[in-house]
Amino acid sequence: MINKKRLQALFRHSVLISGALFLVMPLWIALMSSTHSPEALFREGLQFLPGSYGYETYSQILMGSDLLSAPAWRMLLNSLILGLGFAIGKVIISMIAAYALVYFRFPLAVPLFWMIFMTLLLPLEVRIIPSYEVVAKLNLLNSYTGLIVPLIASATGTFFFRQFYRSVPAELLEAARIDGAGPLRFFIDILIPLSTTMMAAIFIIMFVAGWNQYLWPLLMTTDPEYYSIVIGIRQVFQTLNEGGTLPQFNIAFGLTVLATIPPVLVVVIFQKMFVKGLVETEK
Repeated sequence: MINKKRLQALFRHSVLISGALFLVMPLWIALMSSTHSPEALFREGLQFLPGSYGYETYSQILMGSDLLSAPAWRMLLNSLILGLGFAIGKVIISMIAAYALVYFRFPLAVPLFWMIFMTLLLPLEVRIIPSYEVVAKLNLLNSYTGLIVPLIASATGTFFFRQFYRSVPAELLEAARIDGAGPLRFFIDILIPLSTTMMAAIFIIMFVAGWNQYLWPLLMTTDPEYYSIVIGIRQVFQTLNEGGTLPQFNIAFGLTVLATIPPVLVVVIFQKMFVKGLVETEK
């Protein structure tokens, strides 16, 4: 029996380790390849072991390269601002909307919720032209406000917070009323502390979504000062495809690695709260 249990545990761990290696391998290859010179990559192909060209590669990326219209540190900063603004804005708007739908019992609460939920059927690509026209008329092109504000409304976040608030015991609201707490005090002192794990889960999802935004920043920005790291990667590979010179594959690989690190760090740091926020049902 003991041997059987050990074999089962060994099998499960083998499957998990194999899956982890399968997911990590492309990033590892990109990292190792970025430490080799363009000539070595062009002659030998992808690399699995580190080379001696890493400092030169990342110095060119961070300080500026002919392939990039802006230094990578600037694009990383823009992506960070976009991701944080995207995530924080969606969390705040979703919490306030869900609070109003659950605790302010007005006649159109349910129809309004379903109207909000139906916006999931209208992705950004469907409404991008009218959204662009609105932002352009407000003179918000090439600005962080134009990049963030039009996207912070979230039907997904509103849905999750609505379901979360509906599971909060009604006795908490009655106790708050007895203690003389108004709607704002109840929201700040009771609901927000209860919602920390849910907030973390939604924040991670929205941060990664904001960090990986490509179409909206591409349309909203023509000034390289506002380019995100995803646009920088597209620009590098577009330049590589044009030919004419020795392809700087090390720059492309290094930029890809840098673009991967921040979302991975966010997920790793907040993974416990992320899982807890998605599976926790008891208050």
